[in-house]
Amino acid sequence: MSPDLIAGFIAFLFTLFIFSYLIGDNPLFRIAVYIFVGVSAGYVGAVAFRQVILPDLFVPLLAGKALLIVPLILGALLLTKVSPRLTQLGMPTIALLVGVSAAIAVGGAVTGTLLPQIGATIELFNTRSAVLSAQFFGMIFNGAWILAGVITTLVYFHFGAHTTRDGAVRRFGLIELIAFIGSIFLAITLGVLFAGVYSAALTALIDRFHFVGTLFGLH
Repeated sequence: MSPDLIAGFIAFLFTLFIFSYLIGDNPLFRIAVYIFVGVSAGYVGAVAFRQVILPDLFVPLLAGKALLIVPLILGALLLTKVSPRLTQLGMPTIALLVGVSAAIAVGGAVTGTLLPQIGATIELFNTRSAVLSAQFFGMIFNGAWILAGVITTLVYFHFGAHTTRDGAVRRFGLIELIAFIGSIFLAITLGVLFAGVYSAALTALIDRFHFVGTLFGLH
């Protein structure tokens, strides 16, 4: 029996294990999930060790770069989180990771999302290269439409409110109206994203059926 045939048969079994979730949670589905998570974690760990830890930490450390003892100690302290008694020793490493990650996330959101979004929105109104024609009015319309979507979506996440006479907490009328328009833009966006996820899942399902058909020579 060839290795390709054995690999195909194993893949077919795991396909059936995953499809068995259609009849409810069962041991076969759990076996497939556990193996998938275990193999994925092992692969990620091996790649991290071979491509990051070994060449960027141990090799330079053995070459005499003593300053790298700091990340080595922090990494060792992180391993203490597996023990309830020693878990406090890993808190400095966790705090450093959370702080650096938060700084990177905020900086990335500002420089990689917010500022480019502002620039792209402003650029839509750059009509210097267009004359008073259908192209000119088309650019103005597209720019106004996208600007309205950006503003109303941002206002949707404005949570300033006041207490009414009946004791309810509500936003101001104008803010509430703009936020409602923003919710429409959000609903359209989430609908498009869901359609993309659904089409990707459907593509994967069709690929699995094609694999099963190819394995048994049905096409």
